Formats: sequence, C-alpha cells, structure tokens
Amino acid sequence: MVRLFLIIYTLAATTLSGTAIVAALTVGRVDAISIIVAAVAGAVVALPVSWFVAKQLLQDA
Repeated sequence: MVRLFLIIYTLAATTLSGTAIVAALTVGRVDAISIIVAAVAGAVVALPVSWFVAKQLLQDA
C-alpha cells in the first residue's frame, strides 16, 4: 500500500503543484513567496488524494 501510495504521490504532487503555480501566475502573483506557497499547497493536497487513489486501486484488485 505504501509503495503504491508513494508512486502515485510523485505523480499527483508534481501535477497539483504545477497546476497551483500556473493558477498563481495567471492571477498575477509573480513573487517568489506566492509561487512557493502554491507549490507547497499542491504537494500537501496531493497527500490525501494519493492515499485515496491507492486505497481504491487496491480495493478493486
């Protein structure tokens, strides 16, 4: 379970962090702090998402 979670997390964290950074830049937040906060927020949001996806994948198997 943990191994699958970590694999999914690497994909989800980069995707969600990148999306959050693009959203921050789109609304005009071009300072470094805003970009870092967006990246960290994406990585934090990816934790429960990855856990849920891994659990669902193992439940269906």
